[in-house]
Amino acid sequence: MLTAQTYHGHSHGTPVDHVLLTYEDRFLRRKVLTLASGAKLRVDLPQTTSLDHGGVLITDAGDEVAIRAAEEPLLEVTGERLHRIAWHIGNRHTPCQIEDNRLLIQRDHVMADMLVRIGAQVREIVEPFTPEGGAYGHGRTHGHSHSDIHGNGHDHSHDH
Repeated sequence: MLTAQTYHGHSHGTPVDHVLLTYEDRFLRRKVLTLASGAKLRVDLPQTTSLDHGGVLITDAGDEVAIRAAEEPLLEVTGERLHRIAWHIGNRHTPCQIEDNRLLIQRDHVMADMLVRIGAQVREIVEPFTPEGGAYGHGRTHGHSHSDIHGNGHDHSHDH
């Protein structure tokens, strides 16, 4: 079985294989993945890592395995004043893919109801999901402690 203990945010060569992973599945430390070729890859990273679409896992042999975002059930959010809608999504620490004319979020009926109430149009779709990274340089926008409102104790380590 192949093993990878290193991750890079972009390729330095031509990957030998790839793996399709959902947004949630791209957040890992240790896991056995099945690659597109059917080969198994044991991932054993030093810490929990958010793998980005376009990133690569480096095998112990030095080969690259590309990470690709898998299609998953999403909500496409559109409407006038999209910046206001984006603020409401961000205020709830919801991962969001931001495009010029639409926002994509994971399906959530509570969020969908709230968005419709503030004037958004919401449509269920199935596409790859590559949300924006967090403001502190991490790939995730959730999972940090709010034990103290941005003062002492505010932890942005994201190491789960």
